[in-house]
Amino acid sequence: MFIETLKQSFKELFTNRYLTVLAIVSFVLALLFLVFILINVRPSELQLVTHYTAFGVTQLYRDQWWYLLGFAVFGLFTAFFHTALAIKMYVTKGSPLAIMVLWLGIGIILFAWVMSFSIINVWSPF
Repeated sequence: MFIETLKQSFKELFTNRYLTVLAIVSFVLALLFLVFILINVRPSELQLVTHYTAFGVTQLYRDQWWYLLGFAVFGLFTAFFHTALAIKMYVTKGSPLAIMVLWLGIGIILFAWVMSFSIINVWSPF
């Protein structure tokens, strides 16, 4: 039952080229983001800057280097869940809402890329 629902949902997604291209772009961006993070994050014994906030006392907070790998996982999860949500929206509500969800996912991945670049740049300037 579940497999048939998935097959039917993907068939309906592939009938709309624009949604298919947006889903592929989303996954390609997430994979490029993953490669960017894996290339730029290097193991270190030092505590590295992992996030910034304007509300804290020190504003730059430090943690272990592997914390930065979570950015890449976030990008992959964003691409997967926005595509799944877009498929569900396309099946139930139609194309315009699904297109909006996919564009929102692409925007979130790009924003995460800019933020992670900024945080990694604080750690080791290019």
